[in-house]
Amino acid sequence: MSTIRNHVQLIGNVGVEPTITNLESGKKVARFSLATNEYYKDGKGEKQTDTNWHTVVAWGKTAEIVQNYVEKGKEVGITGKLKTRTYTSDDGSQRYVTEVVADEILLLGSKNDK
Repeated sequence: MSTIRNHVQLIGNVGVEPTITNLESGKKVARFSLATNEYYKDGKGEKQTDTNWHTVVAWGKTAEIVQNYVEKGKEVGITGKLKTRTYTSDDGSQRYVTEVVADEILLLGSKNDK
């Protein structure tokens, strides 16, 4: 059961071109936003879409896959875990950010998708 304690699976579309950072330690980190959509019918029977945005962070080899193959608009599957961190903003207030730390990325869609 410990493998499902903090486990996230998402399928969605990349919202922005990933940003890749090479750290002084030699590690690579990739960050991008992922949009997931849920569809439902409202009280009038009209189809509605609810879009949620997630910040995805990938490290090491996974970041290299992101750098080489992931681009804005691409459909991807992500498995990973949620990580919440805090920081102090410029105005001195404390902020909280929850991110998906990706362990695996699955490239979806056809081979010729652009």
